[in-house]
Amino acid sequence: MPPPLQISIPSTHTAPNPKPHTVYNITLTLPLRSHILQKRYSDFTDLHTSLTSETKTAPPLPLPPKSWLRSTTSSPALTEDRRKGLESYLRAILDSDDGRWRQSKAWRDFLELPKGLTASSSLRSTGAAAGSDWGDTSLSSSSAGGEKLDANAWLGVHRDIKTQIHNARLGLRKREAAATTTEQHAAAAEVKGQLVKAATGIARCEAALKGLGAGEDGWSGGLGEGEIRRRRDLLVAARKEVEGLETQLRSLAVKNLGPGGEMGSAVVSQADKKGLWEGTSAGSGSARPGVKTGRVLGGLAKETERTRELDNKQVLQLQKDVMEEQEQDVLEIGKAVSRMKEMGILINEELVVQNQMLGLVEADVDRVQSKLDVGKKRMAKIH
Repeated sequence: MPPPLQISIPSTHTAPNPKPHTVYNITLTLPLRSHILQKRYSDFTDLHTSLTSETKTAPPLPLPPKSWLRSTTSSPALTEDRRKGLESYLRAILDSDDGRWRQSKAWRDFLELPKGLTASSSLRSTGAAAGSDWGDTSLSSSSAGGEKLDANAWLGVHRDIKTQIHNARLGLRKREAAATTTEQHAAAAEVKGQLVKAATGIARCEAALKGLGAGEDGWSGGLGEGEIRRRRDLLVAARKEVEGLETQLRSLAVKNLGPGGEMGSAVVSQADKKGLWEGTSAGSGSARPGVKTGRVLGGLAKETERTRELDNKQVLQLQKDVMEEQEQDVLEIGKAVSRMKEMGILINEELVVQNQMLGLVEADVDRVQSKLDVGKKRMAKIH
């Protein structure tokens, strides 16, 4: 595998102040980021002295010698030789099997490493250094759950969370399609493992998000409020998905829980179906000897998609639920009929009132007609 931390000195340049001197550009390459340091030769001599004093042992390679006759500012060849020598010096410390120099404060201060980061070249194939304190590049607090992630690493962990949620969703589908209890248990365990990993990743991202907001990653400034809010929304959505999948997994487990708390098979067996009709003519498929059979009203109910995967207890519960739904429907229909009855009564009362009003109008018409008749008779007498 590539080294977690790579060090190189690809270039140099001359700085004019306070007096002309050569500056070496040190490039630190980490898996997700790079960092450039600028050091002069005197910084390397101070590092060498501090390492020797702190570890009581000289580093693997000596520093390239200082020339009193020539200057690196005027001799490109000397500058190139010293650049190669200093690069070899740093790489020798980085690749050494002895990690005392890498763990020293002088080394960390020289490379300006973030807090908690340990510089090492790579994991040795022999495994001798893998279990030591100096063996790998990691965050010292990761085992305690206090890992700090930079912005890019945070996105990588979030991608892993999305992958784990996707795998859990696929596992649930596999769990639903399982035909045996063994397959159910295996699929459920796989789903649970993916959900645990996703929940752990969400917790890591939530803890790291506080540091990213405050700019505590040691390499760059903090993220803006808008980006922090966006990432927090991503975590909330991921947490809801994980909780929903956990609820679905628990509901599947309860669905297949048989009498006595034992887990039943995923598919109702023919023996269970036969036991449901045991003692009846439907159970044996033919009439019992000496017993006359007649017409059965309604016949046997056919299996449906809703009842095919249910056992006896679940079919009974389903029937109770259906009856409750039907009772609710009857109550609703009764309420509707009552409202229609009330409306009919009101309409009838209105019709009675209208009929009375029509009777009054008819009486008025008769009275007027009688007066008109009297008037006509008087007019006839006058003529």
